[in-house]
Amino acid sequence: MTTTTTPVREETAAPRAVPGRRRQSPQRALRKSVLYAVLIVLALIVILPLVWILLTSFKTDGDAIRNPYSAFPNPFSTDAYTTLASGQQPVFRWFLNSLAAAALQTVIILVTASMAAYALARLEFWGKRIVFGLIVATLLVPPVIFLIPNYLIVQNLGWLDTIWAITIPGAASAFGVFFLRQFFVGLPAEIEEAARIDGAGDFRIFLQIVLPLARPALATLAVLSFLANWNDFLWPVYVLLSPENLTLQPGLSQLQGAYSTHYAIVMAGAVIASVPVLILFFFAQKQIVESVATSGVKG
Repeated sequence: MTTTTTPVREETAAPRAVPGRRRQSPQRALRKSVLYAVLIVLALIVILPLVWILLTSFKTDGDAIRNPYSAFPNPFSTDAYTTLASGQQPVFRWFLNSLAAAALQTVIILVTASMAAYALARLEFWGKRIVFGLIVATLLVPPVIFLIPNYLIVQNLGWLDTIWAITIPGAASAFGVFFLRQFFVGLPAEIEEAARIDGAGDFRIFLQIVLPLARPALATLAVLSFLANWNDFLWPVYVLLSPENLTLQPGLSQLQGAYSTHYAIVMAGAVIASVPVLILFFFAQKQIVESVATSGVKG
């Protein structure tokens, strides 16, 4: 007895919709494409000058003058870096001076600004709003106005031509106090109240609870403070008198002659000046993004 099998017709199953995934509208896709295009253009605006500086530093002076916009050095030369390393100009000494001054001022700013900001954010005392208002008001004053008073103070203290002249005057950071105060205000006060119930004092709460929570804000302020001192040009010119005590920015300006400029050497110095800044930002970028994402202007 033979049995006939009825062929089973296979039906193509319709694709299942993935839950939680919506089809992107053409308008939204267009907006995202425009946003990416704008971000790419902004990235190129930032990156291309750095690439041009790097390429120019490997040119000869003649090539830098004849072909300032050429893509590649012709011929490829490391004479600029050899000249800087030869000791004709104390570039390495300038680099160490800038590094020491920027690092020292950054540490002082973090210590003083964090303590002042916490007092203005959490402690209650008479005249707190007035003090905070005066600190914010100093942000509206052009820094060049303080040039002569600060110079006279540094001169009377005997700090001319020393590292203290380029670190102490800028260590009282009104922006640092304002920035950290706004961050501290946004922190939940319940954590501090729980610690206070357990017997912790204000200073212990500040050190063991508030500062660890404020790590992103402290990292952001550290980067900004370091950059402000590292890139400062005008103030070191006034208070640093000896060529060997100069910082990197005013020192690099001496690489330009009165009648001629060695562009390759100047660009090589600029590359050296950019390295610490790029390294610092590379390691601190996560903290900076977290600080921007979690902080807000309150109070």
